[in-house]
Amino acid sequence: MDSNADFTKRKLWGGRFTGTTDPLMHKFNASIGYTKKLYKVDLRQSVAYSKALKLAGILNADEAEELKRGLHLVEKEWEDGVFNISSDDEDIFTANERRLSEIIGSGIGGKLHTGRSRNDQTATDARMWLLDQIGDTKAYLIDLINVMTSRAEKEVDALMPGYTHLQKAQPVRWSHWLLSHAHALLSDVQRLSQLIPRISVLPLGSGAMAGNPYGLDRELLAKELGFRSVGQNSMYMVWDRDFVVEFLQWSSLLTNHFSRFAEDLIIYSSGEFGFVTISDAYSTGSSIMPQKKNPDSLELLRGKSGRIFGQMAGLMMTMKGIPTTYNKDMQEDKEPMFDCATTVQDCIRIAEGVIATLDINPEKMRAALSEDMLATDLADYLVRKGVPFRETHHISGRAVAMAEKENIRLSEITFAQYLTLSDQFTEDVYSVFDYENSVEKRNVTGGPSRKGIATQVQYIRAALGDIE
Repeated sequence: MDSNADFTKRKLWGGRFTGTTDPLMHKFNASIGYTKKLYKVDLRQSVAYSKALKLAGILNADEAEELKRGLHLVEKEWEDGVFNISSDDEDIFTANERRLSEIIGSGIGGKLHTGRSRNDQTATDARMWLLDQIGDTKAYLIDLINVMTSRAEKEVDALMPGYTHLQKAQPVRWSHWLLSHAHALLSDVQRLSQLIPRISVLPLGSGAMAGNPYGLDRELLAKELGFRSVGQNSMYMVWDRDFVVEFLQWSSLLTNHFSRFAEDLIIYSSGEFGFVTISDAYSTGSSIMPQKKNPDSLELLRGKSGRIFGQMAGLMMTMKGIPTTYNKDMQEDKEPMFDCATTVQDCIRIAEGVIATLDINPEKMRAALSEDMLATDLADYLVRKGVPFRETHHISGRAVAMAEKENIRLSEITFAQYLTLSDQFTEDVYSVFDYENSVEKRNVTGGPSRKGIATQVQYIRAALGDIE
């Protein structure tokens, strides 16, 4: 069995050390348990780096080809599930390089790290991995928004109460509610696209922090790895984790939107409301109450927002006080990034499933409408007759109070009683008490009329088509 001293010397940094590493310190320091997620992008990076080393004259053609062959064999072992992680492997970078040298020999394998530090290597891998995840995340979000707009088109007839302060406010279309959340998600997709140029900046070639001394063609590396630009300051490139923080911040806002959307549907699906019925596929039951059907999918969407926010806040606190440039604290960026990307994608796909499969109950939505919600329409009626709005607001309020006092609807107030409130009322006042008419009058851009819904759908689809 290897001695602990030999164990230390075989590490990438082991030549400086003559003492031994505490086994607990090795475990505490190691990140292979989660950085193994980066194996594919790390190997892609190494293939490109070997090409740059060849062009810089560090490798000859045969050495470069042998490195490429070996790296592909390492990748195949990962893909086939037979890659053996050694107890010596601190991280994915150590593991891949160790296995490469075992396959092709350390004479050539040992040249791969020339001029490259784990500092610029890990920063490059993280950006590559995150860019791949963002591509999937955008696609899932666009699918969800398309489901929402399709439902909005098909279910435009359904009227429901709109709420402020969780109190009935004015009648709207179910489609208008649905599209309000689609617009929030559209903004999220647009913001996610805006992150990409800041993530797609190449750190490779920055070395430990002072750059690369071998004249590597970094523009070539950027092209090979699909980066949009090359980092212009080597110190900044190895310590920058703003791109991770920004992704976590974006994810916090997205899941905040999901939380509000889920809260509404939890309320609307309750027995007291009954506006929607959540599919059995996205519900669970009670262990003790057979009649229960719980909207756990929505409750989990609401709960995940706290988890994502916590990860974002935690990394912000990790980063806030560390000195320039790379410090081991920064290893704490990976787990929240990995978990956040997975959680966000799961949330999007669950939300899509919920929306695609839920049933709406238009009769219960309409039954929840009440004529007091048309009080603003009553005020608008008098405005159209030339009465100042501040005065009509007061008159309409008195009509509501009269109806409440007599326990009748606004439409049941007699014409004579309306004349006691204002001599501007005429017998056509009763045309106000029509929910469909109320919604259709709000036909401005962004309103809940049929025309407004159609315009919103068209706008959202066009905006999705413009997203990179």
